[in-house]
Amino acid sequence: EAARRADRLLERFGLVQKADQKIMKLSGGMKRRLLIAKAMIHEPEILILDEPTAGVDVELRRALWAYLRELNSRGTTVLLTTHYIEEAEELCEEVAIIDRGRIVAQGSPEDLVQAGGDRHLEIQLTEPPVNGLPPAVTSREHALDGHRLVITAAHPRQIVADVLNDLYTAGLRITEVRIVESSLEEVFIQLTGRTIDDPDPHAGAADDDQSVLAESQP
Repeated sequence: EAARRADRLLERFGLVQKADQKIMKLSGGMKRRLLIAKAMIHEPEILILDEPTAGVDVELRRALWAYLRELNSRGTTVLLTTHYIEEAEELCEEVAIIDRGRIVAQGSPEDLVQAGGDRHLEIQLTEPPVNGLPPAVTSREHALDGHRLVITAAHPRQIVADVLNDLYTAGLRITEVRIVESSLEEVFIQLTGRTIDDPDPHAGAADDDQSVLAESQP
C-alpha cells in the first residue's frame, strides 16, 4: 500500500522522471515537491503544513490544492500557515489572521469578509427620486446622494433583482449598477494596516510574524 501511495504521489507532483535521482541532485523546486509528497505519504488524520506552496510554481500550487481537497474529503484535517490569501480562501473553512504573533480575527472566510469588509449595492439613477424610494430600498440601510444610491447588505447579489424591480415600478430609471464586495485580502489590510507582503516596521529584519493560519476539516 505504501508503495502504491508513493507511486501515486510521484505522479501527482511530477516526480516520476526523478524517482531514481538522489535528493541532492534535484533542483530547489523538485526538492520542495518531494518534501510535500513525503509529508503526505502516510495520509495522516491531521496534516500540518507550514507555507506548503511558498516558492513553487503555479502548476504545482494548483496540484497541491487539488490533492489537499482530496485528502480532506477522505477525512484528513488540514492545518496550514500561508502568505497567500487566495490559498486560504480556496481551501479552508476556518481562518485565523495573525499579526505580530497575535490572532486578530478568526472565522470562516465568508464570516470574516462579512464582519470586517464593505459590502453594498451602488446604483446610479438618471435623476434624484421625487416621490421617495420604494420599500426594497427603505427597508434596508441606505444612503442617497443626488443620483447615487448606496444600499448596504450582507449579500448584495441576493437583493439586486428585488431592488431593481422596485425601482423600475416606482418609475425610477437606472444608468449603472455596481456590486461592491470586499475580499479577504482587503479585510486583512483593514485589520493589520498593511498587506500580507509588507514588512512590519516594528519588527527586526529577520522577523516574519504576519500570516494566515487556516484549517479545513472533513
